[in-house]
Amino acid sequence: MSDRDNQVSVSMKRSQLPIEQGSLLQFPEDPIACMKRLHARFGDLAALEDNGQRLVFVFSADLNRQVLADSETFHSEFFAVRGGRRSAQRRVTAGLLSQNGTAHRDARRVMMAVFAKKMLPKYHDTITQLTTEMTNNWSFGETRDLNEDMVRFMLRMTSALLFDIDDVDYSMELGSKIDCWVRMNHEVGMGALVSSHQFTDGYDRLLHMAEDLEVSVREMFVRHRSGPSDRVDILSLLFKSQESGSGMPEDELVGHANLLFGAAHLTTAHTLTWTLFVLAQHPDVLVRLREELDHGISGEIPTREEVESLTWLDHVIRESMRVLPASSYSQRICAQPAELGPLKLSRLTPVIFTQYITHHRPDLYDRPDEFLPERWESISPSSYEYFPFGAGPRRCIGAPLAMIELRTALAVILQRFHFQIVPASVVDGRVISTMLGPTTHVPAVLLPTSQLPESAPVTGTIHDLMQLPTAARPIQRRTAA
Repeated sequence: MSDRDNQVSVSMKRSQLPIEQGSLLQFPEDPIACMKRLHARFGDLAALEDNGQRLVFVFSADLNRQVLADSETFHSEFFAVRGGRRSAQRRVTAGLLSQNGTAHRDARRVMMAVFAKKMLPKYHDTITQLTTEMTNNWSFGETRDLNEDMVRFMLRMTSALLFDIDDVDYSMELGSKIDCWVRMNHEVGMGALVSSHQFTDGYDRLLHMAEDLEVSVREMFVRHRSGPSDRVDILSLLFKSQESGSGMPEDELVGHANLLFGAAHLTTAHTLTWTLFVLAQHPDVLVRLREELDHGISGEIPTREEVESLTWLDHVIRESMRVLPASSYSQRICAQPAELGPLKLSRLTPVIFTQYITHHRPDLYDRPDEFLPERWESISPSSYEYFPFGAGPRRCIGAPLAMIELRTALAVILQRFHFQIVPASVVDGRVISTMLGPTTHVPAVLLPTSQLPESAPVTGTIHDLMQLPTAARPIQRRTAA
């Protein structure tokens, strides 16, 4: 065979691989649109390639399992920019999301103790108290921005449960610093893949943000240690493990505290917002939930046992996290050469796995773009078919606490109010820093629980993310012939 024939053969084989040539910037510009297109074109496995650099995407349960179950081959590198060894950036990123191997196993063992099931009931009173305080400030007939309210609420909730901070302004300041820093990490981190000044020019700013954030976290430690010694919160338990000699060094604790806060509050806030939104647009689902709440809760504030008995509420939350998963994708990095299907991956190749695409596969879920909580009465997907908190040995350690927050907060809120989405509102959703959340106001009128909302027509990118009831779709105006 001639050299030309060899070149043609290699070219033909390459053209048969699930690889699309194009700018890698397509992905951060609109992650869901990019992944939808690649999935429609190639199926379960795809790669986006630009000048020899690749992003690889897995879309099936089998490939999810291969990537997420093998933590030796596929490492977690949530933060692509770690900074110098003695930098603040290195310390504030030194948490579970960035650790691998022995370091990850040792740290996870310590963290498992403070997130153990036996500890979770102790947080019930805090959750009900903070939810009640929020709803005490609401009035029937007023219009609230569900997005703003849930973000503010979860900043306070996360501060209280993780750090026992009950200072709203302080919580907002710390949370804002962490959110801005996380977003900058993802913007600058993409520069490591695409060599674009648009992203890499932010490197120095990122390092300065990390220094400022580290100062705030250490100040929070000092403030916390000066308080009562009998408090029950995640940070207190971590401090006690330090004192017993089974804990972790202070520098490492800075990273864990920072990443726990960053991972916890926005994902839960977005899930609360999306759940209240889809309930308001699906009054038939709300009717059934109203009946369950009326029969299952005896007083104004539900007990922990009552919350755990609310099966339909659990179906509603699971379905909300399926159709609009707050964590819409994440990534792993090849620690060594690997193979995924026909693709041979070199070391350091990023591999994207995506809750959003997997959760919307029609072969896994009937009518996948619709919000149908009743499907959970008959389905039991595997942990790689449904994984709002990730899967495998690195599944989110705070998942049980997050579910308790969601169930309890929603039970308290819906005991007091229903929500009518304001007609003709623009409701946009977009992925920022791996998280799918509203990027516009989500305005809703507060109703008494004796009054059901009606599906309201809305516009915006929400229609690209899910299928709303006919009454909630934009009104199509006819043009003159």
